[in-house]
Amino acid sequence: MKKYAIGIDLGGTKILAGLVEKATGKVLFEVKNKTKKEKGNEKIADKILETLDELLKTADISINDISSIGLGLAGQVDREKGILINGINLECHNFNVKELIEEKYKIPVYIGNDVEVAALGELKYGAGRGFKDIVCIFVGTGIGSSIIKDGKIHYGASGSAGEIGHIIVDLNGRACSCGGNGCLEAYASRSAIESRILGAVKKGRESIITEFTKTSSISSKHIKKSLDARDEVVTLYVNEAIEYLSGGIASVMNFYNPELVILGGGLIQSIDEFYLNTIKKARAKALPVPSAVTKFKKAELEDYSGVIGASMLEVI
Repeated sequence: MKKYAIGIDLGGTKILAGLVEKATGKVLFEVKNKTKKEKGNEKIADKILETLDELLKTADISINDISSIGLGLAGQVDREKGILINGINLECHNFNVKELIEEKYKIPVYIGNDVEVAALGELKYGAGRGFKDIVCIFVGTGIGSSIIKDGKIHYGASGSAGEIGHIIVDLNGRACSCGGNGCLEAYASRSAIESRILGAVKKGRESIITEFTKTSSISSKHIKKSLDARDEVVTLYVNEAIEYLSGGIASVMNFYNPELVILGGGLIQSIDEFYLNTIKKARAKALPVPSAVTKFKKAELEDYSGVIGASMLEVI
């Protein structure tokens, strides 16, 4: 039996690929590339193959030593056919990822939603160990989530369960990248915070964050530096995001009543006060009974949740 699998986490701003030791879930080698400028099926396809080739070279390993390649993709997926049906932040539609990779490397390929596979990684090797009913929420470019029910991923009738980023928090609210209005993602994601900050700066508000981002977009680390400097604009819109995110989580606590909520993603990992204040406010907004029972944990595998979970897809 082959000892290694490759896991790939493909999100709106980066692709992270890792060579994973199957027996332990340990990431032995990794390659990370940006996907901020590469959008659309063709460019993302090139980026995936380029990253895979780079990983195999970095690890100095033959594809013949790999049992499978698993991918966690940001968007709605057809797991059986291996198709990314709609990846909004990647601008990909009906993208046959499985066919692309199997045609070149001649080994089995499996796909899942990015947060779904991150939840699998956390369930087996991270914060979810010992729990059976979990909601896993990752806050980054967008907001994604996955539901674990009785120790297994709950897919729902159409395979798209867990889209917390697209619950409606304002019926006549902001436009969302999904084409709708008033979605949680449009209020509490890093992209939403970035949009609000840039809008304020454009109107003449001063913010130290412009010193950190002269040649780049606003990252979670830039937001953290600005908060540490007590920047008023950044603090205002981070607190606004916390209010919306905590309300969304409180709704999930009331509706699903999970044992555990795992929070991950760039904003959670980089900014402790974002994580802690979101929990505090979610508990206050939820009904007393679920609030008293639900536990919270930060994702323990950090950047590797999706890579490790994706490498496990062949055995799910």
